[in-house]
Amino acid sequence: MTNLCTKVTVRKRPIKNGQTSLYLDFYPPIRNPKTGRLSRREYLGFYIYTNPTEKFQQEYNRSMLQKAELVKCRRTESIINEEFGFLDRSKGQESFLDYFKMRMNESTNKANWKAAYKHFENYAGGECRFCDLSVAYCQKFLDYMLSDKCKRNDKLMMSTTANNHFVKLKAALRMAYEDGHIKENIAKKLVKAKGHGNKRQYLTKEELFALSKAECKSDVLRRAGLFSCLTGLRLSDCILLQWENIKKSSDGGWVLDITTKKTKTDAILPISDEALALCGERGEGQVFKKLTPNLVAAHLKDWIDAAGITKHITFHCFRHTFATLQLAGGTDIYTVSKLLTHSNLATTQVYAEVVSELKRDASERISLKDDAKENATSEEVKNEETLAH
Repeated sequence: MTNLCTKVTVRKRPIKNGQTSLYLDFYPPIRNPKTGRLSRREYLGFYIYTNPTEKFQQEYNRSMLQKAELVKCRRTESIINEEFGFLDRSKGQESFLDYFKMRMNESTNKANWKAAYKHFENYAGGECRFCDLSVAYCQKFLDYMLSDKCKRNDKLMMSTTANNHFVKLKAALRMAYEDGHIKENIAKKLVKAKGHGNKRQYLTKEELFALSKAECKSDVLRRAGLFSCLTGLRLSDCILLQWENIKKSSDGGWVLDITTKKTKTDAILPISDEALALCGERGEGQVFKKLTPNLVAAHLKDWIDAAGITKHITFHCFRHTFATLQLAGGTDIYTVSKLLTHSNLATTQVYAEVVSELKRDASERISLKDDAKENATSEEVKNEETLAH
């Protein structure tokens, strides 16, 4: 490699006002990776006295020359490692917000990226360069989203929503690192928000039945939502589901042969005839045609309200519903974990804890006490308290 033979030398160039400029000379010249041109000189912005007469001038010259030698050593090391970022004076000064926006426009899930971008733009005050990025600065973006500054209708942003936006920032940071815009993979060091006590919402059997009977302005949303409750599929996988992914199994039933979008997991998942019927008449291409995150956002809440459900239910809660009802119905946790395509059993354990709470409630519904006697005793106590007053 020719770069290993490049020699770096500190040189001087007299300028006006009795000063001399210090620069580095590269021989043979090195190629600027951005422009593709060969370069021999790098001016350091260090100046010394051309003819020092005073002691302080001599000491100043000595100090500047030492600094120039230190930069020379760093450049030699960079040449050996083939890192020529120092040749690009604009490096780090470009707008990260512009880069984030570019990645947003390239995304297939543009609506979610747009929300994350807008929050980060507000957090950054409309300006953020690559050189402004640090682990601490990016981590505080999460604190910003969970603060009063992002309140809507007098309510703080949910940690799950903040984490979704945070994930988009992490993705943009990871791509910026891979593209060489930042030297540190900041995304790896960022930590998502904990649940802050928010339980995973799900529908009970009664609520699910009510939802299936409730009117929904979007037929494709209704079918996809109920399909998710019966299969555990995420919204992203429902959107990507193709008719070719629905196949006959060797046992005569139907299966989904898919690769999940989020975890890139290859899976063959059995589905019931009832779930298959929600897909509609078999055709080609996308199963749930025109299903998008924007469509869900536009009609889901009205559908939930029409069913008389007061919980805060998102499309992802349908996946929680599937997991919780499966475990409550007696399906073992290992099977549920496979059906959800979880790579870690601990992830599925969260639903088992919810089911444990349900079992505790159920255990207290059966009692050997005489309800009539208990009620009579309670009435007697109330009467005695009334007479006492």
